[in-house]
Amino acid sequence: MAWPDETTFYYSLLAAWAAAAGVFFAVLLRTPAPYGRFSRPGWGRGVPNRVAWAVMESPAVVVVAFLFVVGRNKSPECVAFLALWMSHYVYRTIVYPLRMRSAGKMPSLTVLSAAAFQVVNAYLQGRGLFTILPSRGWQWLTGGRFVLGACMFVAGLAVVLHSDSVLRSLRRPGEGAYRIPHGGLFRWVSCPNYLGEMIEWAGWAVLTWSPAGLAFAVWTAANLVPRALANHRWYRRQFPDYPPRRKAVLPWIL
Repeated sequence: MAWPDETTFYYSLLAAWAAAAGVFFAVLLRTPAPYGRFSRPGWGRGVPNRVAWAVMESPAVVVVAFLFVVGRNKSPECVAFLALWMSHYVYRTIVYPLRMRSAGKMPSLTVLSAAAFQVVNAYLQGRGLFTILPSRGWQWLTGGRFVLGACMFVAGLAVVLHSDSVLRSLRRPGEGAYRIPHGGLFRWVSCPNYLGEMIEWAGWAVLTWSPAGLAFAVWTAANLVPRALANHRWYRRQFPDYPPRRKAVLPWIL
């Protein structure tokens, strides 16, 4: 039996990957992923949070960088795609873990499953953009799709950075207690960091105009919307004085 060529394999994997997002969305609506305030027994030994985040996110840096180096498309728009991707994932892999104040741990199976997700997603993004899809040339960088998507990406990243800073300021080093966050988009939603990520990767889908980019935007929402709803319910249970008009993740809506 002949093996499928890589393009056939790539699009088959991408279709299965997109379909899996719906399944995981349904599961996560019922049962939050087991980390942070929703950690529970049965998911392996605890991994220190700093180590866990570095392990989980590093495949997104390593795999995409490797696929750029070995890929056939190194035109200016691909360099821009790589720079934007790395601006998020170098932060998540190195800067964010180093600045964490929580001394908690994450279950090892959660860490491994998140790292596996990043390997697959990084392959789909990097191989698609740098090898399988045709080069679009420098003109792409001045087109409406790239400009709009890049603005969304940068705005979403700015929301993520600010929200992370607010959450970090609530804790002293090594402390694990939770408090009500205020300021920025926390005025309107419980999880602006998740909203920022959804804006970011929706922007990525627009600026790359790629099926893999769209699949990642869908996966981001499928993962983070249920998490935001669970966090919002948790805040309301824990804090009787929690702001009553605050929504979970979409201002005035959800």
